[in-house]
Amino acid sequence: MLSIAARSIKSTSFKSALRPLTAIRTKVTLPDLPYGYDALEPYINTEIMKLHHSKHHQTYVNAFNQAEEKLQGAFKANDLTEQLALQNALKFNGGGHINHTLFWQNLAPKGKGGGSLPKGALASAIDKEFGSFDEFVKKFNTAAAGVQGSGWAWLGYNKQFKRVEIATTANQDPLLSLTPLLGIDVWEHAYYLQYKNVRPDYLKNIWEVVNWETVAERFAKAA
Repeated sequence: MLSIAARSIKSTSFKSALRPLTAIRTKVTLPDLPYGYDALEPYINTEIMKLHHSKHHQTYVNAFNQAEEKLQGAFKANDLTEQLALQNALKFNGGGHINHTLFWQNLAPKGKGGGSLPKGALASAIDKEFGSFDEFVKKFNTAAAGVQGSGWAWLGYNKQFKRVEIATTANQDPLLSLTPLLGIDVWEHAYYLQYKNVRPDYLKNIWEVVNWETVAERFAKAA
């Protein structure tokens, strides 16, 4: 049995550990696009880009900030039930913000980085793992087309085995098992207004605007 003094110390230590969690955090904000809404035409049209960025991504930002504000209140009130109830909203909307922020950086207009093939160490890593760039794209598109419902397809780096790998995640789950290098959004809002229900056509064309320079930068930091 703990003495009253020991229980008091333990309680005080627990409250101290919670202080960083209950501190006021800076709210996340919608990042600016590094190009115009029309810059990825004709591969991703202007209407999709405008709605995707200013509406969908903004909604994730707003919802995450609201959920985190409620979480602060739940910590202050020592309401464990409310803290647990908010985890899904934090994961979904926080993941949506993380994934989309990376996604915008993964794209660039044709002729301004978009569609240029990977070079150097990244190109070698892709060739080593998949045989060739074309084989990588084929396997990536197969995985992306096979995502049931909504989700993401990824090229990630496995630090344990020191290799690049293809992975998928459901809904807005961020990629946690690998270091994300390239993420392609396969939610219908990313392509439906232009490609309707033909996801493979979207996946075929998006490679024309993939910015491999940012992917290579992430690879260099991870490897």
